[in-house]
Amino acid sequence: MAATPGTGQAFEEAIRVTPVSSHRYSANLRDEWCIGTVPHGGYSTAVLYRLALTHFAHTHPTLYNAPATPISIQLAFLRRTAARPAVLTVQDTKLGARTSIIHVTLSQVREKKGPSTNDVEDELEAKITGYITVSPATAETGISAETAWALHPPAPGGTGPNGRVNLSNLGRTGRDGNWVRVKAPFPQFRRAAQQVELFGPDSGSKGPRVVDQWARFRPGGDKNARWTNEAVAYLTDMFPMALDGLDTMTSESGVGQENKPAKYWYPTVTLNIDIKKRLPAQGPEWLYSRVQTKVVRDGRTDMDVVVLDEEGDVVALSTQVGLVVSASRNVGKRELKQKL
Repeated sequence: MAATPGTGQAFEEAIRVTPVSSHRYSANLRDEWCIGTVPHGGYSTAVLYRLALTHFAHTHPTLYNAPATPISIQLAFLRRTAARPAVLTVQDTKLGARTSIIHVTLSQVREKKGPSTNDVEDELEAKITGYITVSPATAETGISAETAWALHPPAPGGTGPNGRVNLSNLGRTGRDGNWVRVKAPFPQFRRAAQQVELFGPDSGSKGPRVVDQWARFRPGGDKNARWTNEAVAYLTDMFPMALDGLDTMTSESGVGQENKPAKYWYPTVTLNIDIKKRLPAQGPEWLYSRVQTKVVRDGRTDMDVVVLDEEGDVVALSTQVGLVVSASRNVGKRELKQKL
């Protein structure tokens, strides 16, 4: 099936979810969306976002008069996933007039650690599980109010009107004011970061505590791709500049070698996303993210992410708990007990 123009064919294929039965689906996690040997957490979340859409369209097509789209996602990453087929299951926890809640599980064949059984079902183990709350846009009615919330400190400016970033100039030349095109570090290890084009201040704050970035979606190098709702889920977990800051801090504290940034893996433990704004079918070219880390302690860190559009409207809010471990734990060949 062809992708909607502007969504990026490579991404559509990577998040494809196929119905198997009313509450059981299949997907195939892709290597090019991995960090090391593990599919990127935001990419896996995008697959589960698509699962929610597919489930309500396939199993509950008449429940609402408009597509039921996720408005809240809470996930726990139980075990490492892998770039291979996955089984997705759904439990209808609540089916309501305005909101519905489903419990989702992404399972894969267990990695080889001992004698195998003959029952393939026994070899499946849950890798990611959590809850997704959905609502159709037609049911989203009620009070709206301005809160006067704003970024603090303000995002760095550019050469555009009122000191804003001139995104056209930034995209064309790779620089506007203090903003420059940024290459994600360790591209062979963090392959999922190569699916997006990132820009950030070239003289911003030190370390990973506050990171500002503008991003254009480039799945498979597709320059015509635009941000979609599923891609926003990926973006809430895509902040290589913040991770580079963590690498630098650990090097400065003596963990790295020869004053070079240490190569670490930052696996997600839990991820929560509050989706504030649905994107149009022909999504925007640019989205802004602010990423903040408050505490890094005992190999555990936090990430707080705000995603805004070009008009400054909040698109999504995200918080997560992550670990800081050696990249050596996320390399090498992984074997299965059985194949799906």
